[in-house]
Amino acid sequence: MLYIHCPHCGELRSEEEFHAAGEAHIPRPLDPEACSDAEWGDYMFFRDNPRGLRHELWVHASGCRQYFNATRNTETYEILETYPIGEQPRFTAERGERT
Repeated sequence: MLYIHCPHCGELRSEEEFHAAGEAHIPRPLDPEACSDAEWGDYMFFRDNPRGLRHELWVHASGCRQYFNATRNTETYEILETYPIGEQPRFTAERGERT
């Protein structure tokens, strides 16, 4: 079982209280009206699925109901950090080390 630190509640809680909500740090198109159907489809549906470090969006569904980001290793399931939306991660997915 995983234990996840909620950056909003400040507590380490059981994974059963949380839900993963996909990839984090995906920039929304600046002008969605100017996007082609293919570009909009890429934004909406296509995500990277790397092996190793990954930045994910999570929600504390059974707690404060706030969204936050987490850096997780997909090979070991280890959660290296959690941080509020709008902040940058300390660990980079490209190099697998702290920034």
